[in-house]
Amino acid sequence: MSLSVSARTWSLALLSVAWLAQPVFGAEKLDLTKLPPAVTRAVDFARDIQPILESRCQKCHGPEKQKGGWRVDVKDAAMTGGDEHAPNIVPGKSAESPMIQFIGGLDEDMKMPAKGDPLSAEQIGLLRAWIDQGAVWPESAGKPKRDPLDWWSLKPIVRPTVPGPGNPIDAFVRAKLAEKNLSPSSEADARTLCRRLYFDLTGLPPTPEEMDAFAADTSPGAYERLVDKLLASPRYGERWARHWLDVVHYGDTHGYDKDKPRPNAWPYRDYVIRAFNEDKPYARFVEEQIAGDVLFPNTRDGIEALGFIAAGPWDYIGHSEVPETKVDGKIARHLDRDDMVANTIGTFCSVTVHCAQCHNHKFDPITQEDYYSLQADFAALDRTDRKYYRDDATNARFRELQRRQQQVESQLAELEKPLQEKAGEAFAALTHKIDGASSVAAKKQGNTSPDFGYHSAISQTQDATKWVEVDLGKHVGINYVTLRPCYDDFNAVGAGFGFPVRFKVEASDDPEFKTGVMLLWRRHDETFMNDFKNPGLQPFTTGGAKDDGIGGRYVRVTATKLAPRKNDFIFALAELQVFDAAGNNVAQGKAVTAFDSIEAPPRWRKMNLTDGIAPVAASADEKEKLVQERDALLLSFADDETKAKRAALLAEKSRVSDDLKKLPPPSVVYAGGIHTGTGAFRGTGPDGGKPRPIFVLARGQVTQPGKEAVPGALSALSFEPARFALAPDAPEGDRRAALAHWLSDKRNPLTWRSIVNRVWQYHFGRGLVTTPNDFGRNGALPSHPELLDWLASDFRDSGGSLKQLHRLIVTSATYKQVSTSNAPGEKIDVDNALLWRQNRRKLEAEAVRDSVLAMSGKLDLTMGGPGWQDFVIEHPEHSPHYEYDLADPEDRKTWRRSIYRFIVRSQTQPWMTSLDCADPSMRVDRRNESLSALQALALLNDGFMVTQSRHFAERVEGEAPDVAGQVERAYRLAFGHAPSAADHEHLTAFAQANGLPNLCRVLLNLNEFIFVD
Repeated sequence: MSLSVSARTWSLALLSVAWLAQPVFGAEKLDLTKLPPAVTRAVDFARDIQPILESRCQKCHGPEKQKGGWRVDVKDAAMTGGDEHAPNIVPGKSAESPMIQFIGGLDEDMKMPAKGDPLSAEQIGLLRAWIDQGAVWPESAGKPKRDPLDWWSLKPIVRPTVPGPGNPIDAFVRAKLAEKNLSPSSEADARTLCRRLYFDLTGLPPTPEEMDAFAADTSPGAYERLVDKLLASPRYGERWARHWLDVVHYGDTHGYDKDKPRPNAWPYRDYVIRAFNEDKPYARFVEEQIAGDVLFPNTRDGIEALGFIAAGPWDYIGHSEVPETKVDGKIARHLDRDDMVANTIGTFCSVTVHCAQCHNHKFDPITQEDYYSLQADFAALDRTDRKYYRDDATNARFRELQRRQQQVESQLAELEKPLQEKAGEAFAALTHKIDGASSVAAKKQGNTSPDFGYHSAISQTQDATKWVEVDLGKHVGINYVTLRPCYDDFNAVGAGFGFPVRFKVEASDDPEFKTGVMLLWRRHDETFMNDFKNPGLQPFTTGGAKDDGIGGRYVRVTATKLAPRKNDFIFALAELQVFDAAGNNVAQGKAVTAFDSIEAPPRWRKMNLTDGIAPVAASADEKEKLVQERDALLLSFADDETKAKRAALLAEKSRVSDDLKKLPPPSVVYAGGIHTGTGAFRGTGPDGGKPRPIFVLARGQVTQPGKEAVPGALSALSFEPARFALAPDAPEGDRRAALAHWLSDKRNPLTWRSIVNRVWQYHFGRGLVTTPNDFGRNGALPSHPELLDWLASDFRDSGGSLKQLHRLIVTSATYKQVSTSNAPGEKIDVDNALLWRQNRRKLEAEAVRDSVLAMSGKLDLTMGGPGWQDFVIEHPEHSPHYEYDLADPEDRKTWRRSIYRFIVRSQTQPWMTSLDCADPSMRVDRRNESLSALQALALLNDGFMVTQSRHFAERVEGEAPDVAGQVERAYRLAFGHAPSAADHEHLTAFAQANGLPNLCRVLLNLNEFIFVD
């Protein structure tokens, strides 16, 4: 059946049954006498009723769809309907059963079926008789309701018995092969295994000398010693951190339309590298990334790990320019929490929980309430810069001082509040002067003369565009531009009156700014201090740029978001100053034009903009006098006890401030935290970090909040209550701590299955579950369920050592197989799901790039720190353009490992992208592995490849005396072994004809270089 009204209306109609305890539309609204009468004979469910339900009802209310939450193919569901307190079938009372009222068409808005012919009188009569006779539904009839919890990934992990001797992995794999009469492949040769191990564990190729030494070492344990050596290498953490950062969609820019840089994101990347190198127990690795600041306070890792929460994209416009009181602001913050939830549960549990934000999950037992409970865990958080110290002792001291500072300020505010109320307008006036008045504010409203400045026409909308422009008289090389704010007490604004919220400064030789426009010093379309915060009388300077070649005859300031005035918006400036290389203000006295202007001399007119007159901010001494005057006013309303308490608090505040100043400058990480800003992006900091209320949203609409969600996790797993037992006033960190413990609990089957499957995938090219981000019913079934559970239980119970897991996998005979195919295997298992051979794998973009640098001898192994940039940024303060074609391939700063590359979301690196690099805007659980002509062209012709091929040639020229020796050395560096006689002859001839750099380009383009096996 289908409905002619919305599902929401349908649900409300069902709820009305419980409220009224009478016919669904109310007895006064329905004429029950219009219902066809019940048949008088005995009715059999299987013979008479079930066919009606199957043919007329189950299309909309069966196993595939359950409109209104009602299904008629299962007994219990059919009896209770869409709401457990509002039965659709009332045995013995057909006229009072909503089911009969709906199909009887007693209300045009709610009749069923809504489309198609109505049920016949005979069919309704049969249904009425069946209900009147007791609504007998035999247990043998109807389709059994599928238990939503009966799914492999949700069941507890039970350690299976290993079906044979030796490495347990081999025992499980060979048992599966035997079921299909397949045999494992032979072991690969020593050189193949050596190269495979180096790339798998470090992401770098072995040197020819390392390859030769391993091939020559026939002593027992040689392979295991190599494994241990590579796992102990710092290159291991760099290699495996790249896999992890793909999954958590780490990037160094925000994404969205204004893809601004995140200069402080990199400490999280370095944390992941360090955690892998230190072999941090996996449970702690999980807990630190969700609640490290709470569970491991005052530790470096406990803060840097929270970069996980902020790893994904962030809507700069939606947060910085739209308050969360507006619908668009609510949507932006809802989506931000959605990313936190999806990243957390998807990464650690491989569950698509985000599918439940608009409705209960269609495939998995995840309710909307589960989803919003998870959102409530992050309800106080925003993405923000967090200050901390990498030294744990200093960090502890810093946190304690911060805590004490906040405590004192809170106590002081509480103490002064009644005094401020008594002081009234006098207190407010003094505060206003302190916040930005000039030295002569009390006499002349902040201006030393009546010439205030330029003032645009008034606008009723804030996003109207206004501009004002000065004609310098000739082309001038410009060093910097300074904008000086106005002072006007209109509407009690005072200092900073009319200063725009967002603006840009440009120069051109075209007065109409249609051609030759030059943006001035990366301050284009600047959102001033996140959102409007009055700058007072502090001048705004674009910054020095005399070496940038910026110049023009005309300088224009364009306001793209106006300043609020009263119930309208304006643009005003006291002075526009343009300084040349010699430091002269070449704008003074020059002509001014504008989009529009209020000409009300002497206060407001265009010519005031270059008259050299502007209000000056008060000196420190003058402001101190104002502060003292305000303090005296407050204390005039205080008794002796209050004065003493205030003095003590001020003294303590001063001590704490002095102690904070004595600390060295803190480090900063972009991470999940309590944002303490003002304006649109105020966060929860001004509220003391109190979590926002999170509501279950009807259809995911922020305009349709339902009941408030309680912090929790997934109800499908019963090892712990799905809703956390927290006090109503518990600190926000307690929510995240509870979630972290829930994720890392040894009884959580999803967490432990997920991580071992991910590690397996990167060693074999595919996971035991080929959908590593989806362990639900829409994902794949495990190819070796017993092996997966054995690995999960062993990993969990042995301390969560990732290095131990790697060692177990790479020392198995299954891992060491050749990658060549054979006919029996291809015929029975063409996808190699049963692992009768190793999979041949293509190197990822980063491994290719790092290997090229290793060949040229230019690879810089410096670890950590800000990412290197292979682009030039244009317009960074507005919508940055990341221009990769302007980068210098000879820039040595870009010759570090690819893990340290500054990753842009909106404009991905073209060369890396052609080689299937992960898109940082998405959570990438498994990279594409494609072969295309574009890749061949990129590997052959990209500036990076051409440059490094030349350095490769220079290297071998220094390591071998003649062309023949140079060709052999280059070949051995690239592939770890000498060329055949025929290959050596052909390659030498090619080098002699085309040059050694071109020969090196050829070697770097061969399949043997690009593929692991």
